[in-house]
Amino acid sequence: MALLERVATLVRANLNDLIDRAENPEKMLKQVILDMQNQLMQVKTQVAITMADQLLLQKKLNENQQVEAEWVRKAELAVDKRQDDLARAAVERALTHRQLSASYRQQLEDQSVQVDQLRSALTKLESKLVEANAKSELLMAQHRRARALGRASQARAATTSTSTAVTFDRMKQKVNREEAVSQATALLADDDLQDRLLALGKEDQVEELLREIKSRRGAA
Repeated sequence: MALLERVATLVRANLNDLIDRAENPEKMLKQVILDMQNQLMQVKTQVAITMADQLLLQKKLNENQQVEAEWVRKAELAVDKRQDDLARAAVERALTHRQLSASYRQQLEDQSVQVDQLRSALTKLESKLVEANAKSELLMAQHRRARALGRASQARAATTSTSTAVTFDRMKQKVNREEAVSQATALLADDDLQDRLLALGKEDQVEELLREIKSRRGAA
């Protein structure tokens, strides 16, 4: 029966695995619960129908057994009155109803098996639905935590990745180079100032020496 196969599929479903594989776990879990509820209503309806059929078959069986017994009594009465033709006809009618009773009995057995199967499926599906409702919030919380941990891991990986390290190294090198250029510029500025001061001192020495020479040569 297709209904029992669908119910069996839902009962066997591993909610944790379904959530792990789903792109939208919350939507998927709600859909699974909705499917279970729909199937539960269908199974309840089918159980009621099969039980009604079972009661009807039992009633037909009882009626045929009563009719068979009545024809047997009529055959016995005909035998007592030595009316073999009537007795034979009554026996034929009794056998007909006996065959019908056997057919109803077989159908009743089959129907009983189906009722038991549906009742078992109903019990299992009810239990699975209770489990799904009870686990839904817990499973969703677990999934949200897992996603948060995944994002945190990705963030840590990004901060420790080779490309990020290379970028930081380039920035550090650039800063160091700029500092070196600034220091070199400052040093060059100091050298220029010293050269100018030295030049001034040298001019004074030249003038002083020139005056000495002129004084010795009487050229002052």
